[in-house]
Amino acid sequence: MKVRVACCTLIYRKILRLSNSVLENETSVGQMINFLSNDVNRLDYFVIAIHYLWIGPLQVFVIAYLTFREIGLGAITGMIAFLLCIPLQIFLGRKVSRLTSVSAKKTDNRLRLMNQIINGVEVIKMYVWEVPYSLLVEKARRKEVDVIKKYSIVEQIGLTLDMYFPRVGLFIAILTYVLTGNNVDAEKVFMTTAFYTILRDSMTTGFAISVHQLAEALVSIRRLEKFMTYPEISVPQKVQNQVATQSVPIYLKNVTARWDNSRDNDTLQNIHLTVQAGSFIAVIGQIGSGKSSLLQVILRELSLTEGVLETSGKISFADQRPWIFASSIRQNILFGQSMNEARYNEVIRVCQLTRDIDLFTHKDRTMAGERGINLSGGQRARINLARALYTDADIYLLDDPLSAVDTHVGSRIVDECIHGFLKGKTIILVTHQIQYLKAADQIIVMNNGSIQAKGSFEELQSMNLDSMKVFEEIEDKEEFGETETKIEKKRTMGETKKEDAVAEQEPVEVAETRSKGKMSSNVFFSYWKASRNIFLVLLMTIMFISSQSIASGSDYLVAFWVNTEMASWVRSDNGTMDFQWSGPLSRNEIIYIYSGLTMGIACIYVVQTFTYYAVCMRASKNLHAQMFRSIVRAVMYFYNTNPAGRILNRFSKDIGIIDKKMPFTMFDVIIMFLNFMGTIVILGTVSAWLLIPTCVIIVLFYYMRVVYISTSRAVKRMEGTTRSPVFDHVGATLQGLTTIRAFKAEKIVTTEFDNHQDLHTSTWFIFISLSRAFGLYIETFCLIYIAVITIMFFVFEDLAIAGDIGLVITQVSAVVGILQWGIRQTGELENQMTSVERVLEYSKLEEEPFLDSIPEKKPPEEWPTKGLVEFRGVKLKYGPKSTYVLNGINFVIKPKEKVGVVGRTGAGKTSLISALFRLAYIEGEIIIDGIPTNEIALHDFRSKISIIPQEPVLFGGSLRRNLDPFDEYSDNVLWEALGEVEIRETISEMAAGLNSKVSEEGSNFSVGQRQLLCLVRALIRNNKIMVLDEATANVDPQTDSLIQQTVRKKFVDCTVITIAHRLNTIMDSDKILVMDQGCLVEYDHPYVLLQKKGYFYNMVQQTGAAMANSLSEVAKNCFYKNNEAVS
Repeated sequence: MKVRVACCTLIYRKILRLSNSVLENETSVGQMINFLSNDVNRLDYFVIAIHYLWIGPLQVFVIAYLTFREIGLGAITGMIAFLLCIPLQIFLGRKVSRLTSVSAKKTDNRLRLMNQIINGVEVIKMYVWEVPYSLLVEKARRKEVDVIKKYSIVEQIGLTLDMYFPRVGLFIAILTYVLTGNNVDAEKVFMTTAFYTILRDSMTTGFAISVHQLAEALVSIRRLEKFMTYPEISVPQKVQNQVATQSVPIYLKNVTARWDNSRDNDTLQNIHLTVQAGSFIAVIGQIGSGKSSLLQVILRELSLTEGVLETSGKISFADQRPWIFASSIRQNILFGQSMNEARYNEVIRVCQLTRDIDLFTHKDRTMAGERGINLSGGQRARINLARALYTDADIYLLDDPLSAVDTHVGSRIVDECIHGFLKGKTIILVTHQIQYLKAADQIIVMNNGSIQAKGSFEELQSMNLDSMKVFEEIEDKEEFGETETKIEKKRTMGETKKEDAVAEQEPVEVAETRSKGKMSSNVFFSYWKASRNIFLVLLMTIMFISSQSIASGSDYLVAFWVNTEMASWVRSDNGTMDFQWSGPLSRNEIIYIYSGLTMGIACIYVVQTFTYYAVCMRASKNLHAQMFRSIVRAVMYFYNTNPAGRILNRFSKDIGIIDKKMPFTMFDVIIMFLNFMGTIVILGTVSAWLLIPTCVIIVLFYYMRVVYISTSRAVKRMEGTTRSPVFDHVGATLQGLTTIRAFKAEKIVTTEFDNHQDLHTSTWFIFISLSRAFGLYIETFCLIYIAVITIMFFVFEDLAIAGDIGLVITQVSAVVGILQWGIRQTGELENQMTSVERVLEYSKLEEEPFLDSIPEKKPPEEWPTKGLVEFRGVKLKYGPKSTYVLNGINFVIKPKEKVGVVGRTGAGKTSLISALFRLAYIEGEIIIDGIPTNEIALHDFRSKISIIPQEPVLFGGSLRRNLDPFDEYSDNVLWEALGEVEIRETISEMAAGLNSKVSEEGSNFSVGQRQLLCLVRALIRNNKIMVLDEATANVDPQTDSLIQQTVRKKFVDCTVITIAHRLNTIMDSDKILVMDQGCLVEYDHPYVLLQKKGYFYNMVQQTGAAMANSLSEVAKNCFYKNNEAVS
């Protein structure tokens, strides 16, 4: 246990130091979960079994000497046969080691895929990609199972040897003794039998297990060793004659850096930058130009390939993607620092969080939830910024923190934070909102990883740069978006969107369920049923019963032989003892039968073990398939309320137990139960009196087992639920790793991890302690039972038959010797069956409606041909018991209309998208081209709607699979679409082109590039209905303009629904749909709405006089232009 804890601690601390290139290319969340669940557990089991490596060989030498004294040459031949098992076991151990290594890699790959699917499940559902990604997982699982099958075959051979060689050794020893002219007697035969029973436990069983555990442990050690030697982030060293000082806190000279060493092109090239203390630096540039990478270099997250980087002073950082951990809002802001109430309140105020916190029931003590599940995207962004501001630093690196807020709120944050609260501090702000550039002391323009230009606003304007041309077009216009936009549409390690839920609702994560009471027999039945082959199950059952019957018959035959030989000695008339065979069978016949039974057992053992493991592997494979199918089909509410770490726990730890651990435990239980029943039959055959103490001990053991199992089962279930937070914490750490390292908060998160691990370890320690205490009691009562049986032979004279005495004593000793292990294994089996129970639980989740329509209900292939969308009395809620966030929505979007959707946070804008894709619980009707969507399958209508999400999601694998997972389109179509969005050149520069590798979560592409790739997906699908869910919130103005132009050009004949972030992007729409508190309050042409001076008019007026006039003019021109076209 201590070894496991130490390894987990080392792994976590290594994670905190890993370089970003390793995180992108060498490892994954799935692999780290595998380390913490399966690899370290192998070390646990090895430490338990290690002592058999020296106990077994020592007993061999001692017993070989003792048996030689009894039966001479027979001991040598028997021991040779017995010891042949050892080299075979070592050979099998090496095979197990190799297969374990391969299996671990296959498991890593499967878990990596599962992690991506869980994190991107919403996008997968909207794009109708369940099938291709299910096929990927099935393929990965099939490869994993193929290796596990080979592993099981090797283990099966080992188990067959374990059961068979002790009998062969005993058979050869007795046969040699007889064939060398000796007569068998009870003392020699049964003493030899007792010795071989001891060797069976220590050598063929214990030694074999220890060899296999050693092989698996070595694999885990090598995997952990490789992980521990991965490159780490560079640690700044003291530099003599350092340029960076208090007056020059940041100094870069000839800096070149790259994320991926496998690429030829550098991420940053020849960067020269000197930042003066107290200056405000703004960094702008197109997507992929290296803006964020510049900050990462300063943070030393991006390693230099050449050049000099020097910093002086404490650094604070706000990441582009907000990182919120599972704690209160206050703790997310304080982040382990002491409370300074005055500073804290000021930070809350300048980050515009005062109103939000006042709306929460528990104010700033409201739990943010796993990955900020209880917060909107805008709230997460501002809390992320507040954390950076609360830290009293010298340098503040802010990576586009204002993309989540409208211009009005953003301007207040800039004025009150940058020009007020942070006045006198060194600030580097990466932004796409270039209306803030005038206030900057220096502006840096990035282009293709280099500094294209730098200087003041006036200096850059005179340079006639493209970036400044865009600024000139909008500099007199304040853009208006919503108060907060939901930028966090991607679920990462348990993160889910709860947008549009009013603040008072505060959705909470559902606690993980834990079963109580006795393990239901239905769980065992469901496990065997999962094999889906009744013939194999029946054959397995027959083989188990047959093998035990023959084994017990063989043992009884030896006793019969001994009794017959001893009865054949008669006293002659002269007083000497003569040997006259008097049995019903001759000695040769007995030897033939004994030989036949021994060889028959070998055949049955082989069939028995192979059929058993065939059943187990089929059950394991099908259980995984059932759970995965249920997970993929599950409603979004399940993902909204269950963190990814919890789900991954079922696919890693629980499936790992079902694959490898449980089959061996169950095999032990079955064999030991049959051994025990065989012994009872033999005792009853010898004398019914012997059954009295046997029944007593059975009843006593039963009640002891009931007490032990009920307690250990509850503890084991608790161990399972305390394990999930460990995985969740690792996932959260990886998501916020840059922030953690920037704040030097490694100690804080390490303490949190240690607390989670300590809780899990405490339940594991309780379980081990229970097992040891139970073993002690069992051993004590077993010794008493043997003593009682032995005494009965002295009390009842009619029982004093030498062969029967030897048979009973050896049988009872053998069974009692394994009884403690057997009963403990029954408990362990029930504990491991909780994994089956947990898998079955996730196999019966609430599923979405049918995915594929029946032929009678299937819409025409070309549907929809018009793009007519109608909402009739639509209500929506995110949970079965949640309140409605949409209330009776009614509207019609005519074919080819372009509709903009606006409203404040919580108004219900994005919920309209959820309703359209049926991602939540809805009432009412949504009709597309005359067909109600609730009457057709999800795939049939989701596949006909294109969407460009605000937060783009890419999956690990090839770029082509990310664009076209069904392989429906040719390379030419894809290249043409890439050219339409002006990213073709970037992709063609990659060595593999369309087959280029995409890192996990698309981290090797910038946010803007990911957004353009999402637009490519929509272009190649060419559907009649297009949805833009704030698709330009996180991109620069040039990319925004490109996306808008592409949509207007390529989707002119399509119905387009745009969730607006900037009002200027939707003022030329045919209609504006205004949402407020889940209701549709206005719906008409923007010019008509402006004349009504209602909700929309107020929104436009809030942008300022100049912008309002400009927007009104655009709406007016479009209105009259449309009317002229109609007339």
